[in-house]
Amino acid sequence: MSTPYEQPASESPEGQDPHSPNPQGPNPQGQNPQGPNPYGQNPQGPNPYGQNPPPPPPPGTGPYGGAPGYEQPGYAQQPGGQQPGGFRFEMPTDAPRSVQDVMPVGGLSGIFTTNGLPTELKVSYWIWLIGGALGVVFGLFGILAGLAALALAGAFGALLLVLVLIGLVLAAAQVILAMKMKEGRQWARLALSGVAALNLILAIMASGGNGGPNWFGALVSVTAAVLMWVPNSRAWFDGVARHA
Repeated sequence: MSTPYEQPASESPEGQDPHSPNPQGPNPQGQNPQGPNPYGQNPQGPNPYGQNPPPPPPPGTGPYGGAPGYEQPGYAQQPGGQQPGGFRFEMPTDAPRSVQDVMPVGGLSGIFTTNGLPTELKVSYWIWLIGGALGVVFGLFGILAGLAALALAGAFGALLLVLVLIGLVLAAAQVILAMKMKEGRQWARLALSGVAALNLILAIMASGGNGGPNWFGALVSVTAAVLMWVPNSRAWFDGVARHA
């Protein structure tokens, strides 16, 4: 006699225990319906292309990790190692090796030719050229005055004549340097910059800081020197050096 809480056992339609692990019975094909273990084997089988996928790149070789041959845009250096918009001084590499290298190409025939120069260099060239030419003219008159002083004052006249001759040589050298600078010679630009610095020092020593005519000539020469080092002028000198 069965109790009210007991239910008759019923069999599944196929005659199997409904609480068995596989209520549908064994796999008719004897295999796991899900195929191979998805975590142990490649579920897609071998690579259809016959090759394994490439391994991931090692750390530090990405597009910003220092891969060989990679150069970040905007950081390319200019010739001579100069950064864009920056200023970096380098000693000239085109120093003259003979007297012929110092003399202007073609002599004085192209003294008034400034074709191809940027505006800044044209202004600088004319300042140096006019200043040197005036120095030569005044030097010639100074020689006459020195000879007269030599006849009248003896030793003092001799000293004055020597100073006039030195000034005449320097004025002529300034003209030659200006012409070589116009040819794109960097050593001439550096020499003219030294002349401007010397003029400024002499003006300070002569005037005692009170100003006067010496200041005007010194400031003009300093202006001419600065114009040789502005970006347009530096780019022109670099271009001449690359095509030399």
